[in-house]
Amino acid sequence: MKTCPCGSGRAYAECCEPYIKGARLPPTAEALMRSRYSAYAEHAIDYIIGTCVRREGEQAVDVKQTKDWSEQSTWLGLKILSTDKGGTGDTQGTVEFEAAYERNGLKDLHREKARFKKENGQWLYEDGEVAPVTIVRSSPKVGRNDPCPCGSGKKYKHCCGKAG
Repeated sequence: MKTCPCGSGRAYAECCEPYIKGARLPPTAEALMRSRYSAYAEHAIDYIIGTCVRREGEQAVDVKQTKDWSEQSTWLGLKILSTDKGGTGDTQGTVEFEAAYERNGLKDLHREKARFKKENGQWLYEDGEVAPVTIVRSSPKVGRNDPCPCGSGKKYKHCCGKAG
């Protein structure tokens, strides 16, 4: 059984996968938020793009940037911090969350207060306020005179740490 990336503890096939595959619609803003996180972890870019509000005259979501972020990151977990409205009977809701991931050897925490809107019975991501975060190195920094981590036996400055 594959556990759902969204952190619910449930099986992926019984949690976010039916939403991502289009078999069901997320019933709440939080369920949409969780499924969007899972879509990033599963690289389901069409789902991420398809669950955004589309406004006339606005620039479309950058598909390449979204795909790169999804595929070049190791998704470490989702934490829902708070929700405001966004239930089955609501038309708007807010979900504050933290999405942990690692990219290029750096761990990062994307913290956002996301706004959702229900249109024609479907929850969609509208926009959000991203909180500033501190990026933390996931491995120790290699000094210039340390052995090169590639295993060559040379000093870092004479191997992979060469400038230019």
